[in-house]
Amino acid sequence: MWPVIVLFLIALGTISFTHYAYRWTNPKCKNGKLPPGSMGFPLIGETIQFLIPSYSLDTPLFIKTRVSRYGTLFKTSLAGKKMVITTDPEISNYIFMEEGKSVHLWYMDSFDNFLGESLINTTATAYIHKSLKNLLLNHVGTESLKDKLLPKLEVMAYQALHSWSTQPSVEIKECTATMIIEFVLKEQLGYDSTKSTNNLVKMLSEFIKGIINIPLNIPGTTFHRCMKNQKKVLELMKDILHERQNSSAEHRGDFLDQLIDDIEKEKFLSDEFAAVVMTALVFASFETISTALSVAMMFLTDQQSPLVVNQLLDEQQAIISRRENPNSQLTWQEYKSMTFTSQVINETLRMTNGIPGIVRKASKDVHINGYVIPKGWIIMVVQTAIHMNPDKFKDPLSFNPWRWNDIGSNIVGKSFIPFGGGKRNCAGTEFTKVLMSVFFHVLVTKFSWLKVKGGQAVRCPGLSVKDGFHVKLSPKKACV
Repeated sequence: MWPVIVLFLIALGTISFTHYAYRWTNPKCKNGKLPPGSMGFPLIGETIQFLIPSYSLDTPLFIKTRVSRYGTLFKTSLAGKKMVITTDPEISNYIFMEEGKSVHLWYMDSFDNFLGESLINTTATAYIHKSLKNLLLNHVGTESLKDKLLPKLEVMAYQALHSWSTQPSVEIKECTATMIIEFVLKEQLGYDSTKSTNNLVKMLSEFIKGIINIPLNIPGTTFHRCMKNQKKVLELMKDILHERQNSSAEHRGDFLDQLIDDIEKEKFLSDEFAAVVMTALVFASFETISTALSVAMMFLTDQQSPLVVNQLLDEQQAIISRRENPNSQLTWQEYKSMTFTSQVINETLRMTNGIPGIVRKASKDVHINGYVIPKGWIIMVVQTAIHMNPDKFKDPLSFNPWRWNDIGSNIVGKSFIPFGGGKRNCAGTEFTKVLMSVFFHVLVTKFSWLKVKGGQAVRCPGLSVKDGFHVKLSPKKACV
């Protein structure tokens, strides 16, 4: 009798799994036709293939292969989520413009868990997103940069570069990340991280590694380490918040002061939520910029790049030569005059998208190009593929800042999206450009550098530099 029951259960399990696997690999869409593509294996989908390293700045092989097979709009499944991926600038622009209508903000589950569902769910509402964006712009937007932060950024860059020049060599990504985190913590949160034993750079870097992984909170997994670091970071932010709340010191007028004021005015803001906002501020400020600066240094150190470095230096020295006092600090007018520097930054950002893509979630069925993206599916816009499109950018793997002399607004608007698009365009856009411009200004006018080791770009799926990029910096001798 028992053998019959066992055989029956095995048969039932096999039939059930086969039925589930068939439904997984052949999802149905009631209101139209799904884009072409493959859903991969049940649950894990095509996550393993997606995570295979690509040792190039080019579009990852996972994306290129599927675009060749299915076109610029295809379905897949990553990290347990049903997903549609696009590399088409027109479709991407349409998705961005549908923000708040048929799509809304979404992050990978690991990101949700790291920052907390309260922030992810809250920022998806228009009013609260606007409030948080205004809070950020008040302190890192154009007016704040122009009136207060520009000279401080120059001091930050010089002190950091000078400190690095006293060392045998430095790893650019780690050093620039530390530089930016220390600056943001001090200027916006009033916290001196140099006196702390907490290694925020390491903790946040662990999060980057876990962002795309399946969210299995099991000891030994990348996601588990990510969540352990989450608790430490949020506790640190709460400590900084409570210390300021209990302080009788004079009002500083920084980001944290305004956040505390808003806690008393806005119902959606609690101490826990404020700590999450503080974490998001620090995270958003350093990752993209430090990655971009690291790869930019690789470009500027390449044997084929002397023309770029020389023109950068000529532009920055021309700015200094026009001053009455050569030692005076950068002005906003001087920053806005950095035409070639801006082109170098644009070219760097075009080639160094640090994240795998920009994601949204369908709030209802999205009809596009004869296909339907069902409600609840994830939509990923792959910036790298758009930026590496040879139809828009000739010889896209070539670092060529001069290409921006001839690129029109039609290309920039839809095919150059390093800061996203639509209503969710990054509030830190100008901060990123100013910081990078100031860094280049100080770097080329006051320092020289030589490559020590490293410099292999890898997308896995986010951009990193294998074994880092190490350089030896030296101060330039002052002209007599």
